[in-house]
Amino acid sequence: MTPTTAESQMPALFVGHGSPMNALEENSHTRAWRRIGEVLPRPRAVLAISAHWYIGATAVTAMARPRTIHDFYGFPKPLFEIEYPAPGLPELAGEIAELAKPVWVGADHDQWGLDHGTWSVLTHIFPDADIPVVQLSINSLKPMDYHLELAQRLAVLRDKGVLILASGNVVHNLRRIDWKAENHGADWAHRFDDAVMEQMTAGPADILKTLEHPDYNLAVPTPDHFIPLLYTAGLAAEAGDAAPIVKGYSLGSLSMTCYGVGMERLSFIAGDDAAFLPINAPSDD
Repeated sequence: MTPTTAESQMPALFVGHGSPMNALEENSHTRAWRRIGEVLPRPRAVLAISAHWYIGATAVTAMARPRTIHDFYGFPKPLFEIEYPAPGLPELAGEIAELAKPVWVGADHDQWGLDHGTWSVLTHIFPDADIPVVQLSINSLKPMDYHLELAQRLAVLRDKGVLILASGNVVHNLRRIDWKAENHGADWAHRFDDAVMEQMTAGPADILKTLEHPDYNLAVPTPDHFIPLLYTAGLAAEAGDAAPIVKGYSLGSLSMTCYGVGMERLSFIAGDDAAFLPINAPSDD
């Protein structure tokens, strides 16, 4: 599969992944992810940018069989028993390194794999784990605009059948979790999430303006979960379109909002408290 026209470009996604428990649970968010997988064209491969591979270098997994990483603690045993045995695609790692030049991208042949920011989402989007997955690290030493620029360099992968999946949370403050607010967000979480949505819709190239928002420090106490959004914003700036496709909250201080690039030709069914937003063509279901 090697699409060559704009109409055959693979979409790109930002998914608010929330708790690792979403890998096991049947809820409004996981139903939305599953529906996304049902309407997506089948990709040649997935390039995942997860909040949980946040290191001091830019690297890409280059192994044929990436391991499933259980990068958390204190959760039920069944979560640690999940395996997502998707194959890797070493040649895609090489393509990424070439496209990124002069940015250096190291090839990781045996250290990382697929962390829960990737597999907790893909286990719903592509439950058969039969699509190759390559994961790109987030370089913690680089400024925010580095990630936007790298995304634009990688945008051509969408013409080569690669689904670029960024996984994080627009709002992610674990210290402000409210266990009683199961599917609700605090006022400050709504304000920042709404500001990001407005910027992503009106001008994703200027997404860094949201760093000046008065609620930014509450919503983004650490940058690891926010930076994946910058990759989707960079792709959206390159493509000229971005749209929120799912909106929702968890535990008061986590935004589950998802964005899509190139999704306008796909149709969705309505969800519940994490409903698909009415931005697509009418559903044909």
